[in-house]
Amino acid sequence: MDSQKKNIHDLEHAGEIWRENPETSSPGQVNIVVDLREKSLVWKQDLRIVPLCAFIYLLCYLDRSNIGNAKILNADTHNDLLSETHMTSYQYTIALMVFLIAYALFEVPSNYFLKKLRPSRWIAFLMLCWGAISMGLGGAQNYAQVTGIRFLLGVMEAGLFPGFVYYLTFWYRNSERSIRVALILASATLAGAFGGAIAYGVGHMNGASGLSSWRWLFILEGTPSCVSAVFVWFFLPDYPESAHWLSPEEKALALARLQGEGSKGDAHAMTWQDAKEVLTDWRLYAHYAIYFGISTPFSSLSLFTPSIIAGLGYTDLRAQLMTVPPYAVAYVVTIVVAWCADHFDARGLHSAVFAFIGAMGFLASALLPADAYLHRYGCLIVAASGAFACIPPLLGWLSSNLISTAGTGLAIALNVSVGAPGQIVGVWIYKSDEADKGYPTGHWTNAALLLFVSGGCVLLRGYYGWRNRRGGRFVY
Repeated sequence: MDSQKKNIHDLEHAGEIWRENPETSSPGQVNIVVDLREKSLVWKQDLRIVPLCAFIYLLCYLDRSNIGNAKILNADTHNDLLSETHMTSYQYTIALMVFLIAYALFEVPSNYFLKKLRPSRWIAFLMLCWGAISMGLGGAQNYAQVTGIRFLLGVMEAGLFPGFVYYLTFWYRNSERSIRVALILASATLAGAFGGAIAYGVGHMNGASGLSSWRWLFILEGTPSCVSAVFVWFFLPDYPESAHWLSPEEKALALARLQGEGSKGDAHAMTWQDAKEVLTDWRLYAHYAIYFGISTPFSSLSLFTPSIIAGLGYTDLRAQLMTVPPYAVAYVVTIVVAWCADHFDARGLHSAVFAFIGAMGFLASALLPADAYLHRYGCLIVAASGAFACIPPLLGWLSSNLISTAGTGLAIALNVSVGAPGQIVGVWIYKSDEADKGYPTGHWTNAALLLFVSGGCVLLRGYYGWRNRRGGRFVY
């Protein structure tokens, strides 16, 4: 921190020298001063925004995916979710699906309210609601209650991820967003790792205070979201122009650097004309189709990794613990890929390459013998890393090719909403009666869709290159 303060002090001193003696300062010196001031500003924004957003998404993902852990937690003693609520595997899949239906329906209106009511207020409200709903799931007694509560959870969690992607356009340039989206999205992989570790610990609480472990899991993981909502209300910054921790000069610089490639906090709410421009921009539907393809692997891994691990010869609480390495490796890979995508300004290419790598991981899992446990576990790590890593560059690519504030919010929400049917597909492909066979349907489906994503990225990248040679200004 001392070195950071020294850098800021030297930066301010250099700026004062230039302002007092502009006639004796060379263009190179001016550029160095401006560049240092901009780096200092971005770092200041990062400290305030990125860790908090990543933490919020981690809590969201824990509350969303813990049902996968609850399904097998203490199944050996019949104290798991399915046994105690008398649900069948088919009914469990329906409960997963209704969450995604709600998710698809409420993403677009949620992004509208994020801009209308201010990001800090809206996100804090969503957190309080989904935390309370997740805790309520710990009291569910039957299939109907589980399904109804999951629908409400989908309503409240729907707006968070597209909201974050939209929110970052108020603060960062095109070339800066993918890595920050990755840092937020990668917290989902951390949540997957933590979720397995937490479930392992909570599994030893079975019967405490008369409650089964899976009930404690929902209660304990929902509580932090409710408590954190208070802090988000006060500490999540809304827009650069209203940030009290930025000086007037920093606010001016923040607005100037985003003049042509960011959203504006003081922009008007979405009109029908804004919506029409987005809905009739046909190239955006290529982005939506590609995102549909990645949504199925993302969803299926989120919900069924504990079951897949259990099918690899790991049993009881050890199956929960073995979900940690695939998510941990995916976290590192996702961050590195997003940084490279921004650094080399090649988001489409990076998404194509890592979607292909993920496809090969799933393909190998489908082709290997069902009892090749160690090899298939390694393939799961490769598949998860490739599938997760290609998502942040895809979202950064989309937001980089949008202009208006209102249109950006709608397009991002539509992109994630179109992905929701892909997530619904993901809840059906890992069939419980295929556990002994190694879940071939799930692996084949994910491999095919990731190959579609890879090919779609290559074609869209080629289309943008063709348009740019004819005077377009699209980002790759």
